[in-house]
Amino acid sequence: MSPDSGAIERFLEMLIAERGASGNTVDAYKRDLRDFAGSLVKRKQSISSASSDDIRAYLDLLEQSGMAPRTAARRLSAIRQFYRFLYGEGDRSDDPSTAIDSPRQGRPLPKILSETEVDLLLTTARNKDGTDGLRLTCLLEILYASGLRVSELVALPLASVARDPRVLIVRGKGGKERMVPLTDAARDAIIAYKEARSSYLPEGATSAFLFPSRSSEGHLTRRRMGQLLKELAIACGLSPATVSPHVLRHAFATHLLDHGADLRSVQQMLGHADISTTQIYTHVLTERLKALVSEHHPLAKPDGRT
Repeated sequence: MSPDSGAIERFLEMLIAERGASGNTVDAYKRDLRDFAGSLVKRKQSISSASSDDIRAYLDLLEQSGMAPRTAARRLSAIRQFYRFLYGEGDRSDDPSTAIDSPRQGRPLPKILSETEVDLLLTTARNKDGTDGLRLTCLLEILYASGLRVSELVALPLASVARDPRVLIVRGKGGKERMVPLTDAARDAIIAYKEARSSYLPEGATSAFLFPSRSSEGHLTRRRMGQLLKELAIACGLSPATVSPHVLRHAFATHLLDHGADLRSVQQMLGHADISTTQIYTHVLTERLKALVSEHHPLAKPDGRT
């Protein structure tokens, strides 16, 4: 066994003995450290004596190979912990990883649905028969009209729609209340669903929730809401992986901005404490505009012709 292999094995044994690391975790660390060690061989260097420059060179190599920043950051984390172990054991007098900055990961853009796809979901829900169809339509119309978090949606109190509301009063994170206007379609869906709402309650029972259920929470669960949307996506011919309550929240915000809504109003309706959180949707629009220009602008084509 080489000195490098021995150092890696001792580190892995420490993970198991002192941290109770699982087999999958140990295997991941082993792969990452062996890959790093392999890159050092080409530099005629060993993992036990590598410098900060060697680690930077490895990270540059990962970037050039097209590795995602998140994956590269995970590998750097393994390297950091390995050298912290060697330093703590007295095998090294320094830790070369302390001078290394983590790869910039950026903020992933939210997944969204097009207006056509949302229309397809709504149309399919409206065509579903029975009380389940009425409830699903109501859930979907409120979600797309308001951009509520799924936790806010499923726990809406019946009192919030006791009359014919033009706005919803929503209690969000930190107990903060906000007003969200409702579309005519959402209001109509609420009225139609309320006529059938009692079918989700045991006979003679009452509930303070708009969407009651027999769950321990007393209302429709977040998990069940997610399942309903996946089933609806399949019925529409859409990939269920692309449809979720949070994706519809993203669609609500992006489509509003598409049609000229100002960022501050969208922030208030989403219940974001900081407008920087809402600004991510402007990046979505920017990327879509770039794609539009790239695909349709005549000067973006190789021959410059339409």
